[in-house]
Amino acid sequence: MAEPYNHRAIEQKWRDKWEATPINVNDGKKPKYYCLDMFPYPSGSGLHVGHWRGYVISDVWSRYKMLQGYYLIHPMGWDAFGLPAENYAIKMGTHPKITTASNIKNIKRQINEIAAIYDWDMEVNTTNPNFYKWTQWIFVKMFKAGLAYEKEMPINWCPSCKTGLANEEVVDGCCERCGSPVTKKNLKQWMLRITKYADRLLNDLDKLDWPEKVKKMQTDWIGKSYGAEVDFPVEGKDEKITVYTTRPDTLHGATFMVLAPEHAMAKELATDETREAVEKYIFNASMKSNVDRLQDKEKTGVFTGSYAINPLNGAKVPIWLSDYVLADYGTGAIMCVPAHDDRDFEFATKFNIPIIQVIAKDGKEIENMTEAYTEAAGTMINSGEWNGMESSVLKKEAPLMIEKMGIGRKTVNYKLRDWVFSRQRYWGEPIPIVHCPKCGAVPVPEEELPLLLPEVEKYQPTGTGESPLADITEWVNTTCPCCGAPAKRETNTMPQWAGSSWYFLRYVDNKNDKELVNREKADKYLPVDMYIGGVEHAVLHLLYSRFYTKFLNDIGVIDFDEPFKKLFNQGMITGKNGIKMSKSKGNVVSPDDLVRDYGCDSLRIYELFVGPPELDSEWDDKGIEGVNRFLKRFWKLALDNKDNDVKATPELIKVRHKLVHDITNRLNSFSLNTVISGFMEYNNKLMELSKKGGVDKETLETYIILLAPFAPHVSEELWEQFGHTDSVFHATWPEYDEEAMKDDEIEIPVQINGKTKCTIAINPDGDKDEILAKAKEALGDKVNGTIRKEIYVPGRIVNLVVK
Repeated sequence: MAEPYNHRAIEQKWRDKWEATPINVNDGKKPKYYCLDMFPYPSGSGLHVGHWRGYVISDVWSRYKMLQGYYLIHPMGWDAFGLPAENYAIKMGTHPKITTASNIKNIKRQINEIAAIYDWDMEVNTTNPNFYKWTQWIFVKMFKAGLAYEKEMPINWCPSCKTGLANEEVVDGCCERCGSPVTKKNLKQWMLRITKYADRLLNDLDKLDWPEKVKKMQTDWIGKSYGAEVDFPVEGKDEKITVYTTRPDTLHGATFMVLAPEHAMAKELATDETREAVEKYIFNASMKSNVDRLQDKEKTGVFTGSYAINPLNGAKVPIWLSDYVLADYGTGAIMCVPAHDDRDFEFATKFNIPIIQVIAKDGKEIENMTEAYTEAAGTMINSGEWNGMESSVLKKEAPLMIEKMGIGRKTVNYKLRDWVFSRQRYWGEPIPIVHCPKCGAVPVPEEELPLLLPEVEKYQPTGTGESPLADITEWVNTTCPCCGAPAKRETNTMPQWAGSSWYFLRYVDNKNDKELVNREKADKYLPVDMYIGGVEHAVLHLLYSRFYTKFLNDIGVIDFDEPFKKLFNQGMITGKNGIKMSKSKGNVVSPDDLVRDYGCDSLRIYELFVGPPELDSEWDDKGIEGVNRFLKRFWKLALDNKDNDVKATPELIKVRHKLVHDITNRLNSFSLNTVISGFMEYNNKLMELSKKGGVDKETLETYIILLAPFAPHVSEELWEQFGHTDSVFHATWPEYDEEAMKDDEIEIPVQINGKTKCTIAINPDGDKDEILAKAKEALGDKVNGTIRKEIYVPGRIVNLVVK
């Protein structure tokens, strides 16, 4: 009789053993495999069952790779700078350094409950000066390379967090972190010239083993397009307005022009009659986020009172302002062709602006247009000497034609904007720049890094647009590193993304105080082979990490230019009705009680069983009970057969090889929920075979090895019970034999005119004539009539057509 499965005793026993004798040791002989989770922000709320999912997936994959003979690089660290940590500290009335350390301690305890094989000797923390020294060093290198620069510009401003936000941090017009509506504010900002890498970021997506959805999101965000810049003279002024268009072939149909309200010429174009309305419109637009402006269904605008001249045909074109045009895309001005653009058609219809069709199907003009003609192909009409040309041909040729006329130039444009890299907050990496009246912006000498974040009592945001660091005069006032004159330090701090854009490089050499990463170690252990985390980071973190990696490759720090070879995005675990788990909604499920009541192994397996890992899944506590029963049944099956000395039958051998085949292939395709159902299915088969005469030791040990990445504690215990003195993770992942899996006989249906009459047992590789003869024999007198046709689908079915 098998002893009862006591998860508490077993799990504690193996935690102690693993700590005393680590199972993942670098012996210098094994090939490396680097599996990485997106490191967490140490929230005050701790972990819930949704956080466990990604960590369990990465640990299962890591243990699988160990069993395939790899040395695993599987580290963990903390993304601890930034708005979330600071806002939490302000809420709690405690310094962010203290709350962050406390939160890390709690989450580290919870993560250890997962029993993941994290190498804590590699741990990093973005708030540690030994880490952010190199975050600052990268900034200095970018500054020297001309990639970091200052610019005054309207930025997204969160009045609640009292800081600037990158476009990517604005979701549906609201701050990604606190949910407050975002406005605009003119501030001098540090920028990173990510646009210089736009083509490489776009083209290199092809060499990544990433989900197509993520690649498309990055492709769309970079937004490369081909077109032309066209110069429109302003009537009565010695000035021109340059527009960017992807459809220069439609230039004859441009009946009005729209400028972004922030355009440099917006106010000066207003006439005495329109000035009040223009200035009011500009102000109102400044209070809306870019996202809101693009999503507003009702188009708004104001006529400036001024006109431009269409350079192709000399027509007067009224100049409007509208907030659906953004200052930082293209030139901040567009020519509008309402006959061939839905948005322009809507605007022209609303404000009674002429609509001139210049592309027509078969050259026939539409009378009284009720909607824009937006088909890609057609014949040019109302277009002067371009009449009769195919629009698709002209689209390609027009940029060069315009260039030859001297009214514009062929251009490539990108939606990608340079990265706003300043935050007007305390809890972040100080930007290592000194402002000197004589020398301008000067980087802190590299040998003086890290520039430490000063200890302060008051760290709340000022709301003035300046960081709290601006009030610390003894820190701000310094001398210029170049000329020695009195100077002032930069008081903005870096965004949270600064540390997370390169942290994955530091794990493999986290104690190095001489360089970001030793080149020999980088060559040996980098890049990341498998990266696991949420799809919500598809644009922000992943794009920034790729940018940093390419820059560090360019300056010779590393010899690769993509950080993550393979990417897997897990779905969320939600509360009831698909609602995201959050403390405020009161639907957070803590893993602590579940681990206590059912054990870590049960929770690990249920995290995977709850649904396809790439999709969101709704949590239900009741499901873990079934998983726990499954583990207990396998425990009993294994121990009941341990000492029976059962010889492997052909049936047991076949089941064993099918088990290895199914689990391995499902695991390789990341169909982890079906891996778990496979374990349950084969456990039931083995239980049936056990009743008929027992299960052999090799089959049970094979099952234990396969189960080990998923339920490491119970697998280690059973492995030891089966007489092994070494860890199950020092075994080798089993292989399957296709021949051994084949069924000797299978049952197939026998049909007459498509209706099943009986079944027969056959050898799937048997002779067709023999199988047909056996089918007719089995049918006997059921065949009433003449057999006109005999059909055999190998291994599937026999069908006789009878008349």
